[in-house]
Amino acid sequence: MNLIQHCIDKCWDVLADVSDPEIPVLSVLDLGMIRGVELNDQQEIIVRLTPTYSGCPATDLLKSQIIEAFTAHQLLPVKVNIDLSEAWTTDWMSEDGKNKLKVYGIAPPKGDAHSCGTHVALEDGIECPHCQSHNTKLLSEFSSTACKALYRCQSCLEPFDYFKCI
Repeated sequence: MNLIQHCIDKCWDVLADVSDPEIPVLSVLDLGMIRGVELNDQQEIIVRLTPTYSGCPATDLLKSQIIEAFTAHQLLPVKVNIDLSEAWTTDWMSEDGKNKLKVYGIAPPKGDAHSCGTHVALEDGIECPHCQSHNTKLLSEFSSTACKALYRCQSCLEPFDYFKCI
């Protein structure tokens, strides 16, 4: 393995430990927010970050966390570029990330996002992350954040968030 590839691989390993500030069990890799890592001609590490939406208030925090993580591992210099060339979609989430959501108590997105960028129509019957029942009811299209809907399980009576397909 050449030195450049080794450096890039180490960068991906570091990024796997950078958590999302709203859902700390998910990394920026689990969410599919990292669109690339490269070494430019000036020997700078360039990380391309696509936030979950263009106005995400956590974008600056995520940039800082990535730079801090790279600094702690002496991977310098590093630059984080915000990449809005494509809108983030739940289709970019890893299967491991979706499983982590479920264990955390948030129902993961069900199905593929529409190509037009709108979420899949919400319906009753989303699997409860607590008891796995499909006997669930939509309470509100919006929950703790705009990307989640609020459901209640009719079996275990627990409320839960559903991460909408976006």
